[in-house]
Amino acid sequence: MSATAIPIGITVNGREHEFAESLTVRELLTRLELPTQGVAVAVDGAVFPKSRWDEPVGRGWAIEVLTAVQGG
Repeated sequence: MSATAIPIGITVNGREHEFAESLTVRELLTRLELPTQGVAVAVDGAVFPKSRWDEPVGRGWAIEVLTAVQGG
């Protein structure tokens, strides 16, 4: 008997996504064609350091990918 995979539902930059398999934060950014350089990632409102980007994304996470903007 095979187990049915439960989709992983997350929100990225306000848009809901579902994935059939587990992804790391780095894989998620690549899959969604988001930059991996020059960005900061926040999970549920807290900074998620780049040193942790190889950890799996948790079900229900709200992720924001932020880019630095220069200006005056």
